[in-house]
Amino acid sequence: MKLTEIAQRYWSRLQNLPKSRQWLQRMGAFFARIQKNERVRHNILQAIPFWSASVVVGLVAVGYAQLFAIAESLSLRIHAWADWSVFIMMPLCMVTAWWLVRRFAPGARGSGIPQVIASLELANAKEHHKVPKLLSIRIILVKIASSLMMLLGGAAIGREGPTIQISAAIFRKVNDMLPPWWPQISRRNMILTGAAAGLAAAFNTPLGGIVFAVEELSKTHFTRFRTAIFTAVIIAGLAAQAISGPYLYLGYPKIGEYTLSAFWGVLFVAAIAGLAGAATSKAILGIFRWKDRFRTVSQHIMFLLLCAMAMASMIYFVTPDSMGSGKEIMNTTLFTTEKRVEWYLPLVRILGPITSFTTGASGGIFAPALSAGASIGATVSGWFDLNDPNTNLLIVAGMVAFLTGVTRSPFTSAILVLEMTDRHSLIFHLMAAGMIANVFAYLIDRKSLYENLKDRFLKELESQGVAGDEPPSRT
Repeated sequence: MKLTEIAQRYWSRLQNLPKSRQWLQRMGAFFARIQKNERVRHNILQAIPFWSASVVVGLVAVGYAQLFAIAESLSLRIHAWADWSVFIMMPLCMVTAWWLVRRFAPGARGSGIPQVIASLELANAKEHHKVPKLLSIRIILVKIASSLMMLLGGAAIGREGPTIQISAAIFRKVNDMLPPWWPQISRRNMILTGAAAGLAAAFNTPLGGIVFAVEELSKTHFTRFRTAIFTAVIIAGLAAQAISGPYLYLGYPKIGEYTLSAFWGVLFVAAIAGLAGAATSKAILGIFRWKDRFRTVSQHIMFLLLCAMAMASMIYFVTPDSMGSGKEIMNTTLFTTEKRVEWYLPLVRILGPITSFTTGASGGIFAPALSAGASIGATVSGWFDLNDPNTNLLIVAGMVAFLTGVTRSPFTSAILVLEMTDRHSLIFHLMAAGMIANVFAYLIDRKSLYENLKDRFLKELESQGVAGDEPPSRT
């Protein structure tokens, strides 16, 4: 019997069942109403690209996170087996990661968030042909490969910023694939919604994704596409949880009763970490300006080898905690009795990301910034001689403050850490830490690291004066 005959037989049986017949009639009436209602049909067609892209983002984010964890674990195993191997692995992996970006996709270097912000400014009819240089399928592939290679060598990088650029590229590609008769969707809205969905999927922090979008939307009316933001964040998060299950990025740190000394400690940590975060950004920008003088490939390779040796020396001679994203430092200080850290740990957790980020390869700074803030909080808590629960308060405050010093997004930083730890009672303390850090960071630089890097990308694209590597997308 042919397949079509079998399908027709089961379809006729389904129609003969009373309940099935009623259900089919209702569904038919429902779709008939949709077909007649032009506005409803238009809204559904506009929502489909957001929904489909969100599912893809959730799946890709989980896959990337698993690959990232494998690379980091493998790097630690190689170091445990032969710690001297870091002097071989680090230069080899750094040069390879840098070459991948330079050869195939220069727009894939660094975090990825500055590229997304630059793409938002270029998402107009006149300049949109430049966006594929920052958001494309090629960018996605090179971003993943280069960042994994960096991590395998032991570099201090994170995956969250790259996930945001990858997600924005996916949303943009879905928008470009729509046929000409499809209802038009704003390029800018699509890119920004993808970035928010990416952050939510990377950290499992839906509110953080929404707040990130709002805090970066000073020039856009949020009310125009708030539903798209909400649904994209929810669907991307659900798609990620369908594979990895519901989880917290960190866990449930124990927080005791708050004391006055602990609150003053929060403010003190916020000031120090905010200044440190801004100083880290300033140092990164200074190195980039110095690298602008390089005219030959050999100069770049010499700089890479210098960075590799510096990073390898910190890992071998100081502490293996210099390598990787630093998540293990956050877990150790928050969830074990080892609350105190060596005085040099904050220094290496700052120097490590600076060394890794300035190579020109792919890699984020979100997680390294959080680990640097955690180490500062743990160090300062030792000065105040606080008990363990109040030490945790200073640790999470340091995480918020350092990230704020880098990003200048105090509310996003506070909400992210809040959702990572599920400690809603700390909301006022974390927001206070973010605000204080933002004030002190402003003393060093008025712009965030991402804003400064965004300006560099825009100037670079303007000086190139070339079209993208893909045909212009639909308006």
